Amino acid sequence: MEVAEAIKDWVVVQGLRGGDRLPAESEMMERFGRAKGTIREAMRILEAQGLVKTRTGPGGGSFVHEVSRGRAQALLGNYFYFRDLTLPDIYQMRRLLEPELAANLAGQLDDEQLQQLRELTETYRHPAASADEERDQHVHSLEFHQLLANFAGNDLLGFMIGFMAQILTEMTVYRRLYDPPNVELWARGRAFHLELIDALRDGDAAQARRIMADHMATAQALMEAQEAEVVKGFISD
Repeated sequence: MEVAEAIKDWVVVQGLRGGDRLPAESEMMERFGRAKGTIREAMRILEAQGLVKTRTGPGGGSFVHEVSRGRAQALLGNYFYFRDLTLPDIYQMRRLLEPELAANLAGQLDDEQLQQLRELTETYRHPAASADEERDQHVHSLEFHQLLANFAGNDLLGFMIGFMAQILTEMTVYRRLYDPPNVELWARGRAFHLELIDALRDGDAAQARRIMADHMATAQALMEAQEAEVVKGFISD
């Protein structure tokens, strides 16, 4: 692990970017003063982390690989998998971060980005007629927040908000928080999204922040009530 960290530090110092070729194994052995087996193990660690990509054949070798946001969020999700995250845990973060994101994006989105948000709200235009449709609508409504995160000029802020939306999506699905369908959750969530799009278009940062803050507070209350209903139904069964 020590050698893997040393290689990462060297890549940063050299200013290497995704797609740049790493030195041959013999050069790495000389540069880091380690045996072949140690270098190979370090490279396997970096490849498992998604930071190195190895190609075989003509033109092959080891290359710097830029970790995608999706892969980084998936790896972070693995860390929290056994830590029993709760809805209050997630919404504590969402209520802190998402209103600020909304305020930061006010007046910053172009017509195409605003249209992407509008088109997403069309996927949950009507209340769900079944539990499966409710599940899909939950997923799409959380994609709305992931899309906002993708638009963030602050990569760290965008990453964390996107991650919150991702783990809430997974929690909704595996805990079946979409069954039974919840018309109030659908109606109020979609209304907040449409209001937010208008505030973002108008460049009203204070209004965007307020709408998102109200949305997060309402969503938390309704989701916690939904979870309680699911648990009650499970116990009754």
